[in-house]
Amino acid sequence: MRNAEKGASYISILLGVMVVAFILKAIVAVWPSYWDDRVINKEIEKQIQKSASSITPSQFSTQMSQSFNMNNIRDIQFDDIARVNTENGLEVIKRYEVRKPFLLNIDLILTFEKSFDQRSVQSK
Repeated sequence: MRNAEKGASYISILLGVMVVAFILKAIVAVWPSYWDDRVINKEIEKQIQKSASSITPSQFSTQMSQSFNMNNIRDIQFDDIARVNTENGLEVIKRYEVRKPFLLNIDLILTFEKSFDQRSVQSK
Protein backbone atom coordinates (compact mmCIF):
# COMPACT_ATOMS: atom_id res chain seq x y z
CA MET A 1 0.00 0.00 0.00
CA ARG A 2 1.04 3.47 -0.74
CA ASN A 3 1.34 6.01 2.06
CA ALA A 4 -0.48 9.29 1.64
CA GLU A 5 1.60 12.41 1.57
CA LYS A 6 1.56 14.43 4.76
CA GLY A 7 2.00 18.15 5.20
CA ALA A 8 0.22 21.41 4.63
CA SER A 9 -1.81 21.89 1.50
CA TYR A 10 -1.70 25.04 -0.60
CA ILE A 11 -5.02 26.20 0.81
CA SER A 12 -3.86 25.88 4.42
CA ILE A 13 -0.64 27.75 3.63
CA LEU A 14 -2.65 30.49 1.91
CA LEU A 15 -5.03 30.77 4.89
CA GLY A 16 -2.06 30.95 7.26
CA VAL A 17 -0.48 33.75 5.24
CA MET A 18 -3.80 35.62 5.19
CA VAL A 19 -4.17 35.35 8.97
CA VAL A 20 -0.61 36.59 9.52
CA ALA A 21 -1.18 39.49 7.10
CA PHE A 22 -4.42 40.42 8.89
CA ILE A 23 -2.69 40.46 12.28
CA LEU A 24 0.23 42.50 10.93
CA LYS A 25 -2.16 45.03 9.39
CA ALA A 26 -3.91 45.44 12.75
CA ILE A 27 -0.60 45.93 14.56
CA VAL A 28 0.61 48.49 12.01
CA ALA A 29 -2.68 50.39 12.30
CA VAL A 30 -2.76 50.45 16.11
CA TRP A 31 0.90 50.70 17.19
CA PRO A 32 1.53 54.43 16.46
CA SER A 33 -1.47 55.50 18.54
CA TYR A 34 -0.35 53.45 21.54
CA TRP A 35 3.18 54.80 21.20
CA ASP A 36 1.92 58.40 21.06
CA ASP A 37 -0.23 57.79 24.14
CA ARG A 38 2.78 56.44 26.01
CA VAL A 39 4.81 59.55 25.09
CA ILE A 40 1.89 61.80 26.10
CA ASN A 41 1.64 60.10 29.51
CA LYS A 42 5.37 60.50 30.14
CA GLU A 43 5.30 64.17 29.13
CA ILE A 44 2.30 64.93 31.36
CA GLU A 45 4.03 63.26 34.31
CA LYS A 46 7.27 65.13 33.60
CA GLN A 47 5.49 68.50 33.36
CA ILE A 48 3.53 67.82 36.56
CA GLN A 49 6.71 66.94 38.46
CA LYS A 50 8.56 70.09 37.43
CA SER A 51 5.57 72.44 37.72
CA ALA A 52 4.89 74.52 40.80
CA SER A 53 1.62 73.98 42.61
CA SER A 54 0.62 77.58 41.81
CA ILE A 55 0.65 77.05 38.03
CA THR A 56 -2.47 78.05 36.13
CA PRO A 57 -4.25 75.68 33.74
CA SER A 58 -3.43 77.90 30.74
CA GLN A 59 0.29 77.94 31.62
CA PHE A 60 0.30 74.16 31.97
CA SER A 61 -1.51 73.76 28.63
CA THR A 62 1.02 76.03 26.93
CA GLN A 63 3.92 74.00 28.34
CA MET A 64 2.29 70.76 27.22
CA SER A 65 1.68 72.11 23.70
CA GLN A 66 5.34 73.02 23.43
CA SER A 67 6.28 69.56 24.70
CA PHE A 68 4.01 67.92 22.11
CA ASN A 69 5.71 69.89 19.32
CA MET A 70 9.14 68.92 20.62
CA ASN A 71 8.18 65.23 20.68
CA ASN A 72 6.66 65.29 17.18
CA ILE A 73 3.06 64.74 18.30
CA ARG A 74 1.41 67.01 15.80
CA ASP A 75 -1.96 65.39 15.09
CA ILE A 76 -3.19 65.72 18.70
CA GLN A 77 -3.62 69.02 20.53
CA PHE A 78 -3.35 69.01 24.32
CA ASP A 79 -6.39 71.25 24.81
CA ASP A 80 -8.51 68.80 22.81
CA ILE A 81 -7.59 65.71 24.84
CA ALA A 82 -7.07 66.91 28.41
CA ARG A 83 -8.63 69.00 31.12
CA VAL A 84 -6.47 70.71 33.74
CA ASN A 85 -7.84 71.45 37.20
CA THR A 86 -6.03 73.33 39.97
CA GLU A 87 -8.66 73.42 42.74
CA ASN A 88 -7.10 70.69 44.92
CA GLY A 89 -3.59 70.79 43.53
CA LEU A 90 -2.68 70.20 39.93
CA GLU A 91 -4.82 67.51 38.31
CA VAL A 92 -4.88 66.52 34.64
CA ILE A 93 -7.60 64.29 33.21
CA LYS A 94 -6.75 62.94 29.76
CA ARG A 95 -9.52 61.39 27.68
CA TYR A 96 -9.59 60.99 23.92
CA GLU A 97 -10.20 58.51 21.13
CA VAL A 98 -8.43 57.82 17.88
CA ARG A 99 -10.07 56.32 14.80
CA LYS A 100 -7.88 54.44 12.37
CA PRO A 101 -9.13 53.10 9.03
CA PHE A 102 -8.59 49.37 8.93
CA LEU A 103 -10.31 47.49 6.14
CA LEU A 104 -12.78 48.89 3.61
CA ASN A 105 -15.36 50.68 5.79
CA ILE A 106 -14.15 49.18 9.09
CA ASP A 107 -12.44 51.55 11.52
CA LEU A 108 -10.53 50.71 14.66
CA ILE A 109 -11.50 52.97 17.56
CA LEU A 110 -8.93 53.34 20.33
CA THR A 111 -9.96 55.06 23.57
CA PHE A 112 -7.35 56.41 25.97
CA GLU A 113 -8.24 57.60 29.48
CA LYS A 114 -5.99 58.43 32.41
CA SER A 115 -5.91 60.94 35.25
CA PHE A 116 -2.82 62.45 36.81
CA ASP A 117 -2.59 64.06 40.24
CA GLN A 118 0.40 66.14 41.30
CA ARG A 119 0.65 64.50 44.74
CA SER A 120 0.63 60.95 43.37
CA VAL A 121 3.05 61.73 40.52
CA GLN A 122 5.55 63.45 42.82
CA SER A 123 5.43 60.56 45.30
CA LYS A 124 6.73 58.11 42.67
